[in-house]
Amino acid sequence: MAAGDLGELLVPYMPTIRVPKSGDRVYKTECAFSYDSPDSEGGVYVCMNTFLGFGREHIERHYRKTGQCVYLHLKRHVIEKVPGASGGALPKRRNAKLFLDLETNGDLNSDDFEYEDEAKLVIFPDHYEISLPNIEELPALVTIACDALLSAKSPYRKQEPDSWEEELQASKHAKTLVQLDNGVRIPPSGWKCSKCDLRENLWLNLTDGSVLCGKWFFDGSGGNGHAMEHYKETGYPLAVKLGTITPDGADVYSFDEEEPVLDPHIAKHLAHFGIDMLQMQVTENGLRDNDIKPRVSEWEVIQEAGAKLKPMYGPGYTGMKNLGNSCYLNAVMQAIFSIPEFQRAYVGNLPRIFDYSPLDPTQDFNTQMAKLGHGLLSGQYSKPPMKSELIEQVMKEEHKPQHNGISPRMFKAFISKGHPEFSSNRQQDAQEFFLHLINLVERNPVGSENPSDVFRFLVEERTQCCQSRKVRYTERVDYIMQLPVAMEAATNKDELIAYELKRREAEAARRPPPELVRAKIPFSACLQAFSEPNNVEDFWSSALQAKSAGVKTSRFASFPEYLVVQIKKFTFGLDWIPKKLDVSIDVPDFLDINHLRARGLQPGEEELPDIAPPIIIPDDPKDRMTNHFVESLDIDESSVMQLAEMGFPLEACRKAVYYTGNLGAEVAFNWIIAHMEEPDFAEPLVIPAFGEVASSGASVFGAVGLDNQPPEEIVAIIISMGFQRNLAIQALKATNNNLERAMEWIFSHPELEEESEPALDMMDMENNVNANILAETGLEGPRIKDGSGRYELFGFISHMGTSTMSGHYVCHLKKEGRWVIYNDLRVCASERPPKDLGYIYFYHRIPS
Repeated sequence: MAAGDLGELLVPYMPTIRVPKSGDRVYKTECAFSYDSPDSEGGVYVCMNTFLGFGREHIERHYRKTGQCVYLHLKRHVIEKVPGASGGALPKRRNAKLFLDLETNGDLNSDDFEYEDEAKLVIFPDHYEISLPNIEELPALVTIACDALLSAKSPYRKQEPDSWEEELQASKHAKTLVQLDNGVRIPPSGWKCSKCDLRENLWLNLTDGSVLCGKWFFDGSGGNGHAMEHYKETGYPLAVKLGTITPDGADVYSFDEEEPVLDPHIAKHLAHFGIDMLQMQVTENGLRDNDIKPRVSEWEVIQEAGAKLKPMYGPGYTGMKNLGNSCYLNAVMQAIFSIPEFQRAYVGNLPRIFDYSPLDPTQDFNTQMAKLGHGLLSGQYSKPPMKSELIEQVMKEEHKPQHNGISPRMFKAFISKGHPEFSSNRQQDAQEFFLHLINLVERNPVGSENPSDVFRFLVEERTQCCQSRKVRYTERVDYIMQLPVAMEAATNKDELIAYELKRREAEAARRPPPELVRAKIPFSACLQAFSEPNNVEDFWSSALQAKSAGVKTSRFASFPEYLVVQIKKFTFGLDWIPKKLDVSIDVPDFLDINHLRARGLQPGEEELPDIAPPIIIPDDPKDRMTNHFVESLDIDESSVMQLAEMGFPLEACRKAVYYTGNLGAEVAFNWIIAHMEEPDFAEPLVIPAFGEVASSGASVFGAVGLDNQPPEEIVAIIISMGFQRNLAIQALKATNNNLERAMEWIFSHPELEEESEPALDMMDMENNVNANILAETGLEGPRIKDGSGRYELFGFISHMGTSTMSGHYVCHLKKEGRWVIYNDLRVCASERPPKDLGYIYFYHRIPS
């Protein structure tokens, strides 16, 4: 076709063709509805107006919905290299036909294959194709638009350096890194800095094998900076963080480039020091020592390292790529989509969800959930290598790469958007992400039933005044049963004491540590600790109308269809660093908690009267303020630690607990969400002088104004929890502007909240440590699926590492009668599922 003919052909569509501008996101590497990419057989079609990408199965849907006709079709081919004169492949050369910013397929041998990218303009509905480049024949605008689209960077890049979406670049030193042949071998555990004996935040220099501590690297952890000093002395540029090495990669830092980087040759570099990255197993002289001594390292046992695990393929056995500390997301989503209710809600409704998706499906929760569910369950991206296919590919020049596993980049970008933690590149708590996901499911209904209802249950809380013996019963909604670790019930205390003595002796003598001994905790002891009464701090008894001792017990007012049990392994050390209790708990396959069923008000019990505490105003206002200051300075440190464990600055946590009157971590969390954008958010807590508290002091401590009008700051605190302004004002007026009593008043008057219809988009469950929705919306009452309290275990998520700020997550699921391990991209039949080392357990109800 002549140049003029091409110009005339494109004239009707010119108004719909745009040139990508700064800020436009170009999705040229992934379909919005599937995990098809230019590597896929059908390639990807990129809309020349919206810059959204679509696979072959979904391009017609976008054309019918929008009427957009012009697309840029991108396809990457894998070509077998032409043999050279000596019979081998020709030397590797830079491919001038490689212009797509894509990851290469690691399964291919780069010495035998090379990539070739192809771009075409396609005009719908006739599928008329125009090969590119075609500068002479195409209108200038079209050429400019195509060039800009092809050169556009990944849509997941951000300006913020801490964002997880900023893609790491390969280090310039990785390919030519020199490694000294000094005989250094790195043990699987017991690491410490060779200069200061620090055992946290340790980095292995990939040139000489030195193990040294870091200092405020990209993961935010601290040290004495010996790794950096070593670089300045030697110039050895690359180091890998010990404790982050998994079969899919590791955290690598370049001192020379001053940023975290990718090392495409990390497996070879680690093997130089005896670390088998694929098996997470140290080797010496090429021999495995698995048969010599038992595997006790947490990393080895949970990942079942050393065992030849059989890979699993097909529907439900699809792995997920680790995007950089995203294993917590992978583990949770594998467990979620093993549940039939979630499968039906999203994958079962996939055609309807896709047909009614908004014009930008990348920003729609239900679309991305359906896409992820289909990717995991269809088997389309988990195909076993077929011998017949391999033979056919050898006979042809083109190689068809296997699509094993999916990259949930688009899903993570959307689901973490706006969240201060999940949008970062740092490791996160899988339990917190689970609650964050449930919150999004609640806020984005799909179909007539909400799949998250299978986790919902009612908790009955019984609070008793120890002096009057009167009680108060309240109910709340929860999604997770949190079990404390009953360390005092360990059955091997003598072994633990002996191990600790040996460990200290070995450390003093600089010998290798002894074989690890874990505390063995009976699961029944954890259940017992859950059911025991807890003291209520600063309990005000309405029966005595004074502060008194109070205790609270929790029971199940209903049992969920699926019970999620979290083992509270994480605690704080003396240095305020979150640490994990390395324990073994005999978690049962079958669980009966019917004995924890709530019973309600019992005969002979007398309820506490619904009376608010009186406000005592001293004669001297200064004395009143002085009393307030003395009382308020008593900050609940346990709440501070709970918040700090979630990653918030310590000073911000202290201010949150202080300004919410020690009402607990749940209320303080809401204060953090409402104030985290303020410039002094992380500044130290400053107590205002007496002369400065006329307004702020009244709002914080609940003092009574002359007109009894509630102070705006305390109204804002209640609103930040998801309640309407009029309800907050009404509660404060009824309780003389006392924040604590106002909250109790709201919870004891749910009928008023139903009338106020609080906005669901403000009631974020992540604003509550336990995701407890304390008051239900709507007139139908709580959505629960009550039944028997007998359950069977079908999955668990395990954490490896010392704290929530680091480590790795793995998921085990029971499918078709056998256990399967999901370790990011690796999906294998499990031989020895480590059920005693889990962090989050998933049970389903046994039909009665």
